[in-house]
Amino acid sequence: MQVNENITPQSLVPKIQRAAALAAEKSLRLERRWKPSDGAPVFTAAGKYTARSWTQWTQGFQYGIALLAFDLTGERALLDLARRHVAADMAEHLTHTGVHDHGFNTISTYGQLRRLMLEGRIERNEWELHFYELALKVSGAVQAARWTSLPNGLGYIHSFHGSHSLFIDTMRTLRICAVAHGLGHALVMEQDRRVNLLNRLIAHAQTTARFNIYYGEKRDIYDVPALRGRTAHEAIFNPASGAFRCPSSQQGYSAFSTWTRGLAWAMLGFAEQLELIQSLPESEFSVDGIPEKSAVCAMLERAARATCDFYIHQASARDGICYWDTGAPLLDRSGDWRGKPAEPCNDFEPVDSSSGAIAAQGLIRLGHALGDVGRSYVQAGLTVVDRLLEEPYLSANAEHEGLLLHSVYHRPSGWDFIPPGAKIPCGESSMWGDYHLLEVSLLVIKMADGRSYTFF
Repeated sequence: MQVNENITPQSLVPKIQRAAALAAEKSLRLERRWKPSDGAPVFTAAGKYTARSWTQWTQGFQYGIALLAFDLTGERALLDLARRHVAADMAEHLTHTGVHDHGFNTISTYGQLRRLMLEGRIERNEWELHFYELALKVSGAVQAARWTSLPNGLGYIHSFHGSHSLFIDTMRTLRICAVAHGLGHALVMEQDRRVNLLNRLIAHAQTTARFNIYYGEKRDIYDVPALRGRTAHEAIFNPASGAFRCPSSQQGYSAFSTWTRGLAWAMLGFAEQLELIQSLPESEFSVDGIPEKSAVCAMLERAARATCDFYIHQASARDGICYWDTGAPLLDRSGDWRGKPAEPCNDFEPVDSSSGAIAAQGLIRLGHALGDVGRSYVQAGLTVVDRLLEEPYLSANAEHEGLLLHSVYHRPSGWDFIPPGAKIPCGESSMWGDYHLLEVSLLVIKMADGRSYTFF
């Protein structure tokens, strides 16, 4: 990846304003067509959003996009539709015990509405604020209850595949536990045993950093220094004994390559949690079995640096955009793909722009957390944002319902739409890609104004 050292947040404002206007228009158009009874829109086929009956993990992104677009444009109709749907359609997500992704649905809706109210972007109403905060508390506790214990104080929020499965995705959804903890909430188990949500968050992050991230320390024969930061989508355990069994991948090419959206989830998740832990007082640590603050920061920084460095030097093409997996079997047919800009409409392997949108925010947040020494990460993130906010990635076509083109959902399963005459999926969008492009755009706008914002 060739980092542009001259990009500033201020220089990106015109592009962001254009993208926000497009997002507002597309969100309102989708609202007129889509019915909640259709399920959650997931990804586009021939430019139209479609559902996928797996889990409804993208419904919060649909309304979260409207809220982010409202924040960026001031278009009141977007706020109104989001408020209406959050109240009417999102409650079942709060008590969904079968998924690991509460942070996606809940933070993007109830969490965004709470933030907008606390920032004064919408009128303050104490009962409405309590409603949002109650939802965040419930969701955080339900998420934390989906727990597999391991020896030595480790453990993890297991994926919807079962108690044996630790997904890298959960590092991004872990923030729901942070918000619930910050609101003074705890998980209460049998016989009124109270579980500290910060403790559970840290244990999950420790376990993920140890078993899903590689540091070039010869954990297996593929764990070499040149591939430091390689990320496994899934870690498999024996839940009866707590023994680690093997890495795995559900959406990547193999357990020993890197599915780039999983890498991006790790980059952003670890960086966000580092921001969180840095903000907390020392009194929150060394109690209830929680490690010392300095040790937690060191663990999070190590994982965030490793994954971000891997993205910059190994996973991305010259322009900062990545393909769907670093070991995709036909990627070598593209020649020196790292040495030239990504090519979304090639004949061999798909680009995944959604990974870039997620990764860009991870790079920026890590740089912010590191202070002056993190400038190179911030510039790398801004470089990716700059590329995604222009063609061929930004969708200016009013008839196409997506905002960020060339996103990929599940390549191994063949779910993604391949246009007539093409050999690979291209030209389509996803709810998470559109959402994260807007989320990182809002972050950049705040930076341009000399401010920032966090999920907590």
